[in-house]
Formats: sequence, C-alpha cells, structure tokens
Amino acid sequence: MLNVAVVGSGPAGLYAAEALIKQTAALPVPVPVRVDVIDRLPTPYGLVRYGVAPDHKSIKSIAQYLRKVLESPDVRFVGGVLLGEDVTRDELLSAYDAVIYATGAMRDRRLGIPGEDLPGSYAATDFVNWYCGHPDMDPGAFILDAESVAVIGVGNVAVDVARILARDPAELHATDVPQPVLDALYASKVREVHMIGRRGPAYAKFTTKELRELGELPGVEVVVHADEADLNAFDSSGEGAKLAEEDRRVRGNLVAISKWAKDGDVPPSSTGHSRRLIVRFWLRPVEILGTDRVTGLTLERTAIDASGKFGGTGQFETLDAQMVLRSVGYQSVPLPGVPFDSRASVVPNAAGRVLGPDGSPLPGEYVAGWLKRGPTGVIGTNKSDAAETVRGLLEDLAGGPGEGDTPLPRAGLLRFPEPADRADADADAADWPLATVLAGRGITPVSYAEWLRIETAEADLAKALGRGERVKLHDSDAIWSACRPPRRLAHGERQARGSRGGGPLRPGPRR
Repeated sequence: MLNVAVVGSGPAGLYAAEALIKQTAALPVPVPVRVDVIDRLPTPYGLVRYGVAPDHKSIKSIAQYLRKVLESPDVRFVGGVLLGEDVTRDELLSAYDAVIYATGAMRDRRLGIPGEDLPGSYAATDFVNWYCGHPDMDPGAFILDAESVAVIGVGNVAVDVARILARDPAELHATDVPQPVLDALYASKVREVHMIGRRGPAYAKFTTKELRELGELPGVEVVVHADEADLNAFDSSGEGAKLAEEDRRVRGNLVAISKWAKDGDVPPSSTGHSRRLIVRFWLRPVEILGTDRVTGLTLERTAIDASGKFGGTGQFETLDAQMVLRSVGYQSVPLPGVPFDSRASVVPNAAGRVLGPDGSPLPGEYVAGWLKRGPTGVIGTNKSDAAETVRGLLEDLAGGPGEGDTPLPRAGLLRFPEPADRADADADAADWPLATVLAGRGITPVSYAEWLRIETAEADLAKALGRGERVKLHDSDAIWSACRPPRRLAHGERQARGSRGGGPLRPGPRR
C-alpha cells in the first residue's frame, strides 16, 4: 500500500489525488494507494469554492468533477487540520510514503505606493473571499458606500471584481452568494467602476470570454478611451501590434474593446445606464490619496519606447475614488519547514520534486499547482501539472515509467479503476497514519460526511430564502454548527476547530 498525503483540497490537490488513483492502477504492476487530502478548512474545493465568482456557474460546476475524486474509496478528506500547528512537516513525512504540497497562491502582491494601507484600500482577494463567503472573512467587512471604485489590474480576477460591483444584485439572487453579502450589494452606492492597467490592451491578461461579459451587463455602460485602445498610441516598439497578429486571444479582446472606445474625456452618459464601467490602459498608480480614508488615486501615464523600454512619462492625472481594490497578481506563502523560494514565491522543484538547499530532490516531498509553478494558467491547467508531479512520484516510489520507458497516457485519457481493484474502502477510520498524532492533541478532523452536512445546510438555507440551489453559510460559526451541531465537549477534548472558537479560521494558503 502506497500512503500519500496531499496538503490542500483545491483543484491542484484533488487533481493530484485523482492522478495518484488513476496512474497507480495503470502501472505495469498496479500498486494499491491510499490518499489523504488534508485541508485547514472544514470545506473542500479551495479556489473553486472561494475564488470563483458566484455568477460563473459553469466554472463552479468543476466542483462536481472534484467531488467524484473525494468520493473515491481510496481518497479520504481530512478537514480542519493546519500544517505547522496541528501537524508538522516532519510528522507528515514520518507518517506517509510521500507528501504533495498543493496550497496555492492566494496572497495579493502589494503595489508598494504611498497610501496603500489607508482605510478603503483593499486586496482584491479579500473582496473575492467576502463575496464568495470564505470563513476567514467577516460578512460585514465591506460596506459599499463609495460611489467611485478603482480596480487596479486587468486580469480575470480584476474583471470578476469589477463585474460584481457593477452588476445588478438582483441577478445574483439565484446564486450561492451569502445573504449578508447580497444585502450589502443591494445597498451599494457604487455607480462608477474604473479598471486600470499599467500597459495597453494587447498586454492585458483577461480572457475574451470574461471581457465580453462586461459588455453584456444590463444597465451598465462600458467605456474605453479611444487613444488608450490604439495599439500604437503609447507603444513605439510595435510589440503590441505584433501580439495582436500572433495571439488569437489578444485579437478577440481588441474586438470587444474597440466597440467601447470613445473619443474625448468620456463625459457621464445620458443613455440612462445606472452604472458605468471605465476600462483604462497605459496608467500606473503612484499614490493612493486621503487622510482618514481613500479619496482618490494619482495615476501616471506609461508608455513603451522604440527600444522596448517600459516606464512612466511624467504625465499625471487624479482619479476621484473612495475605494481601491488591488489586483496585480498573487503570491504563495511559505509552509512551515518546507523549502521556499522567496523571490519567485514558489517551492523550489524540478517537475514537481521538491528541491533542498543543495538543489537535490528531497525524498518523499512533491509540489503541485500554483505553489509549484506560480499563479499561471486556468483551473484546468492544474490537471496536467498534477499528473506531471505524480508521474515523478511514482517513478521514485512505485516503479513507475522512468526515462526511456513507455510513458503513461496523458492525464485526460486515464480512467478510475473498477471498485473491485481498489483498496479496502471500509478500513477503520482510526487506522490511518495521523490518527495517533491528532488524537494526542485532542483534534478530530472533519470527515467528508461532515462536509456533506454543510452542503445540506446550504441547500436548506437556499430553500428557506427562496434562492436557487444553494446559499453559502456566511461565517465560521454557521459552518461549524452545520458540520458539528453544538454539543458539550468532554474534559480535555478539542474538535479540529479547536482554539479557533467562533471567529475566523486561521489565515494561510487557501487553495
């Protein structure tokens, strides 16, 4: 039996668990495997649950695919267990044949400009966690009393944030957005949203599908300054025009942007739209203005010269805004005791094998997802990424195909083995590697069955509110009460929730 721990139950972690089940069954000599998926939260699915906007139901449906992984007899969900506090790295390595770290990258990069810490200036991930109902976030964390909001960044997360701010909240009624968040969106005073990019439209990271959705929002006028949409106006290198020729995504983006381009200073519309979304390019924030809270944003015009050098032009403008949301990229955070490259914000690795200080692979340690490669790609990218990591793990530990051998089929072609070929699904729950360690600390991990209680409570809440299929429980108290109905603990007993009490769960990697 090959025992593997996967730390993180988001897409990267669950794709790794799936790859382990499928690849071990496809080996020339199949190897039985048991996978424990460990997460600090009592809820699985990571970024799919707490990072995908509530109005993107097609993307959120990925959870149904990941659910099948968790329901495999050889996979066990171990929720409410925090690496570094509830269990150490050394304890994991002693208890398992291998450990795969897959905790993602959910900390925002900072702008590094004056005023960044003023009240009213927030990391976009905090706003995303709020409207997605993350238990770390106070449901009352955001009061949308600003009329003008600046979103710094032109990636898909920035588009999500801008869309949620501009969208009619009535359109979110049937989604799973927590009720206190929906109430705050109904009370929102936001009438103008500015999405700001440092470079031009050819360099923006958003996808065409996400961008087009902005133009389909009822009651929202989308505007782009015509000169900023011009590929050559602030780019003398011609690189932007070259990208438009070579990249289909860029061409699709430019088609959408050209429809919104307007000359002049873009005065307030008289078309009857209730809200406006202004997409700006070739501007970088240099200071967030305000004394007690955000009142504005100073921006500098940027450009690329003929040599390809990017920089500021010395031309400034001041944008009136009472809230700033920073969405300029993500970073992973170090895991206690695990090697970490602070410059690249990843675990140093070679094709998923964790590397020690001397550059050599560390026995039994692997990494997948954003923690492995940085915050690149889409959710599905993690599938092939995890498959690569698992191929290396099996080559090291289970006689998997090595260099020169016939490789395993690519990730999408492998199937789950038949139930009869799997490990014993009825194994005693106490007979697992971490049972003694956690029991000695009075910690009872959250099981998959307990997670299903949370799902049931959310479905019941939606029915009671007359809102769609599910409404997320809005704080950690509600989640834990659904997971484990309140009962009197025996002397010295501590649930996995432990000293966290009813407040937000401990911060850390969320994916």
